[in-house]
Amino acid sequence: VRLHSHDVRYGSGSGQQSVTGVSAADDGNSYWRVRGRTAAVCERGTPVRCGQAIRLTHLGTGRNLHSHRFASPLSGNQEVSAFGEAGEGDYLDDWTVVCSGTYWARDSEVRFQHASTDVFLSVTGEQYGRPIHGQKEVHGMATSSQNNYWKVMEGIFMQPSEVFKAERYHAEL
Repeated sequence: VRLHSHDVRYGSGSGQQSVTGVSAADDGNSYWRVRGRTAAVCERGTPVRCGQAIRLTHLGTGRNLHSHRFASPLSGNQEVSAFGEAGEGDYLDDWTVVCSGTYWARDSEVRFQHASTDVFLSVTGEQYGRPIHGQKEVHGMATSSQNNYWKVMEGIFMQPSEVFKAERYHAEL
């Protein structure tokens, strides 16, 4: 399932832009940009450390992956939405990358834990009806499980910076 969003608002809860899960691999509404946490600079090409706070900005609408203490529409877990304008939102847009090792590796599974409420970004089997028929509910869950692993499927990957290469492959003489 791919993390997906579009300019369709929730009819309950926050009324913010919905975030769902879809199976289609060819939908441009499933592209997100990794950015630094709110009010932080994240240089392009800098590896993302495990434990680092980031923002995910939806390319199509410019809104950030967001969560807050509203109930999600189908499961009653914590709502996940897209919020802000042109990539600017608030501290509730920050997610911590939970992974093994030092850095988030391109081919590895990761979890995203909401920096303010500690829930994990998750998708389970609950599906919407109209107007987003068949799309799965994405929500925040209090515990980690197989439902909150995510993996990058496609995108633009930057070559590691020279500083990263030196740090990673440094050898004593």
